[in-house]
Amino acid sequence: QGASDRLLGGSMLMTAAFIWTYYTIWALVTPFFSPDSAIHTYFPDRVWAVRIPAALLVFGLCTVGAFVGIIMQKEAKKK
Repeated sequence: QGASDRLLGGSMLMTAAFIWTYYTIWALVTPFFSPDSAIHTYFPDRVWAVRIPAALLVFGLCTVGAFVGIIMQKEAKKK
């Protein structure tokens, strides 16, 4: 049990580190390269550097709001 938890945690940490590094390079470093540079072929259009996090934020807030709403309904039914 402990070894599988460590393996899962390590893989999640490595995935998060990769995504953070990729996004940081995409959003903060690529603007300093010329538009015809080959590095731009490895990344989507820069507008998605704002749209993807915004969509994830909206989705996360909606999920938390729905969870809180469900819990409030269940608590109201108990009373």
